[in-house]
Amino acid sequence: MSPHPPIPTFAAPYAPDDGTLAAELLHAVPREPASEARIDATATALIDAIRADDRLGSVEAMLREYALSTKEGLALMVLAEALLRIPDAATADAFIEDKLGQGDFAHHRIQSDALLVNASAWAIGLSALVVQAGETPQGTLGALAKRIGAPAVRAATRQAMRLIGNHFVLGETIEAALTRAQAHEREGVRYSYDMLGEGARTREDAERYYASYAHAIAAIGRAAANAPLPARPGISVKLSALHPRFEAVSRERVLGELTPRLIELARQARQHDLAFTIDAEEADRLELSLEVFAACLADPSLSGWDGYGLAVQAYQKRAAAVIDHVAELAERFDRRLMLRLVKGAYWDTEIKRAQERGLDDYPVLTRKAMTDLNYVHCAHKLLALRPRIYPQFASHNALTVATVLELAGGSDGYEFQRLHGMGDALYARLLADHPALACRIYAPVGGHRDLLAYLVRRLLENGANSSFVAQAGDDRVPVEKLLQRPATIIGTPKQARNDHIRPPRALYQPQRINSRGIELGDRAALQALLGDIGAARRPLSTMAATTAEQAVAAIAAGRKGFAVWSTTPAEVRAAALERAGDLLEQRRTTFIALLQDEGGKTLDDCISEVREAIDYCRYYAAEGRRLFGDGVALPGPTGESNTLRLRGRGVVVAISPWNFPLAIFLGQVTAALMAGNAVVAKPAEQTPVIAELAVTLLHEAGVPPEALQLVQGDGAIGAALVAHPDIAGVVFTGSTEVARAINRALAAKDGPIVPLIAETGGINAMIVDATALPEQVADDVVASAFRSAGQRCSALRLLFVQDDVADRTIELITGSARELRLGDPRDPATHIGPVIDAEAKAKLDAHIAHMRRDARLHYAGDAPTTGTYVAPHIFELRSAAELTEEVFGPILHVVRYNASELDAVVGAIAASRYALTLGVQSRIDETVARIVDRLPVGNVYVNRNIIGAVIGVQPFGGSGLSGTGPKAGGPHYLPRFALEQTLSINTAAAGGNAALLSGDA
Repeated sequence: MSPHPPIPTFAAPYAPDDGTLAAELLHAVPREPASEARIDATATALIDAIRADDRLGSVEAMLREYALSTKEGLALMVLAEALLRIPDAATADAFIEDKLGQGDFAHHRIQSDALLVNASAWAIGLSALVVQAGETPQGTLGALAKRIGAPAVRAATRQAMRLIGNHFVLGETIEAALTRAQAHEREGVRYSYDMLGEGARTREDAERYYASYAHAIAAIGRAAANAPLPARPGISVKLSALHPRFEAVSRERVLGELTPRLIELARQARQHDLAFTIDAEEADRLELSLEVFAACLADPSLSGWDGYGLAVQAYQKRAAAVIDHVAELAERFDRRLMLRLVKGAYWDTEIKRAQERGLDDYPVLTRKAMTDLNYVHCAHKLLALRPRIYPQFASHNALTVATVLELAGGSDGYEFQRLHGMGDALYARLLADHPALACRIYAPVGGHRDLLAYLVRRLLENGANSSFVAQAGDDRVPVEKLLQRPATIIGTPKQARNDHIRPPRALYQPQRINSRGIELGDRAALQALLGDIGAARRPLSTMAATTAEQAVAAIAAGRKGFAVWSTTPAEVRAAALERAGDLLEQRRTTFIALLQDEGGKTLDDCISEVREAIDYCRYYAAEGRRLFGDGVALPGPTGESNTLRLRGRGVVVAISPWNFPLAIFLGQVTAALMAGNAVVAKPAEQTPVIAELAVTLLHEAGVPPEALQLVQGDGAIGAALVAHPDIAGVVFTGSTEVARAINRALAAKDGPIVPLIAETGGINAMIVDATALPEQVADDVVASAFRSAGQRCSALRLLFVQDDVADRTIELITGSARELRLGDPRDPATHIGPVIDAEAKAKLDAHIAHMRRDARLHYAGDAPTTGTYVAPHIFELRSAAELTEEVFGPILHVVRYNASELDAVVGAIAASRYALTLGVQSRIDETVARIVDRLPVGNVYVNRNIIGAVIGVQPFGGSGLSGTGPKAGGPHYLPRFALEQTLSINTAAAGGNAALLSGDA
């Protein structure tokens, strides 16, 4: 055999149809009645054991006591997620008060005898009593109660969280975990250690996680008994913890930088004869994960080693294909591999991601029974692959365990796995009945601060009402219900999909179809897209500037076009916009190429902008049908009809910016057209070709050329259009200074007062308190401040961070920004492209020079020396007052604040008089409400990034210095482009009131 056999490529549809998959699964594993009876008997015994177990407590007992369908359960989850990371007493007290006030912990009757539940409930209940003792009608502590009770509340609640954490984590260090494991070790029990921690955000994070894995491998190896594989202890490694940009678009970098580190860890594990498993990642990382897995497998230094393995998620539709792929790898390299089959984590995240990206379907199954069915199918496949594959079945579902036991036909060549702190009773009974079975405990290791994300995920997965774990602990749920087979629950392929979860494309129906996106983690789709973009790319043509005379002629032509277009039925206008959206979707690669070449946008920004433009077309079409039909009938006296209707104003001038040369351009134009106006559109002089093609597309879709005129040129042409006496309105997106100039020009004219719809800039802020998750903050800040090279109206300019957590937060943000790649926007691996032109670069460079003199520099990135690139910069200011104007580029300004100074922070934001976007990162609901109530900012985003407003979901626009309103992409936008007309008809004028006389009215 060749020493370096070629590595097969994983190729499976990213999101196959649920029904097609169900048709295969429903008949995949037929069983005889006797086999089914044995499964029932085994599962029933295991369920009985779960319900009888109240000895030491478990997650089952916790969920029985505090179900996630209750306020107490949800408050407990949020407390566990955040409390232990809050460093300062004041914020911790506010957080505890906020969460304990959401449930009735003080009067909660403890139902369980479990030690864990009683201790936790006692501590939390004590805290709640102290809080309530000083409660005012506004739900706050009185001063006396705070002085006397707050320390006790804090101590008791923290201790409760530690107690819960200790139950779920084997040890805070690997040494402590090994000691505890050895103390509880018994024959047939094995351990696989999981070093807690989410994905790396910085190079330093990745190095720390690598060192943690290496140290753990050495410690486990020293402590391991001389047991043969696969009984030896193991460790699970998360690839996203070993690289700060573990993402599909950074494939080459990941393969070059991560693979050698993984191989080195694998070699260390081999030296100690340990099991070494690559943990599961999200669906968009699956193909990259498999490529890294295979590259490590192919390393000659690991040949002959049987301790290498991979986790497979049964809720992913590609699970069976992954098993086939790994089996092929095992044959190709003549290796025995381990495969751990799990149901899967982060299901809710996968659903949301697919919806946000407008995918054709979900990469995960949408019904729990389909996941269970797929798990059994995958288990059958794995068992048939023995001994080449060593199956490991991770489950806390008694029916699943019983089914696997029956399928296996014995105890050899596989093992079960369970999470530490869960499934104790189930597996105690299973091992008592089947002593030869092997069971491995998946044991998290880490400090309580690292526990939060893991713990909340476990509670969410197992605390949902549909979860087997939650139902098994509820005596009110009949055992017969728990024994229902997944195939019986599904029934037919038509029932495979969850009817309550619409496909991503149908998310906004019946109003409109969601614009189609692309998953960059789907390599086949990405390669096809890149090929189509390359084929669509053409040299940029030169657009001739419009003369002043031509601009005047465009308005005159528009007046004639308005006479026809304004009387065109709303349904016809809407249909034209929908055709435009469809054409745009069909030709998206042409526009992506233009956005890259003319606008300097990265691939993901191009995809998002094209989708936004499509959504504008479809959303305004739907809104137009609703608003511009037959009008609204109003009440009145008998014998009279009263109707309120909307009609076009006349010729509207649309002036759009270069930062969204397709989406904002089409958003303005389609809104004005849908309202029945004729439009004279002037795009930014930096992006004329995109506008030219967009107008051509609208004309092709059915908008008459007379109703839509395009003029090209600089600000002087825009000023001439605004000053013309015959225009009926202006819609503008750009700087506050230009908006003021337009407003003055309109006010200076004689004749009708026409509206100005303006969306301008903002010194957009984000407030981060000590309850926020630092890793989430880093992700959201880096995306908000640096994506699109900071050239978004909504981009983050000013970050306020509570000083108790500021050092760690700034460190994460800085380290994460350092991993961003600047370069050619046509390269999918590029995160930041150039700024729009040399003038913009010069202005940003001047601001950076000023900040270097007057502020503290935390980070200055490296930019290419040729082109109009500006690298990300992070400066710390002494006061928010030092930033007096919007800086339109990848420059972030940071201000620290004390927890007691929150009102001053809010005041500083208000004092800027900008009110476009605002971010709040906090787990305290009262804090969020307090900030939002005081600031009339147009778009407020809580615990997420502040960019990427979605049409019809987050209507966009601000007030004060940030715009006039109404908000684009919202239900109040189109009426601003229209005149209101009331039509009152005396229907009794001719012949009297027939309806009244006949008794019908």
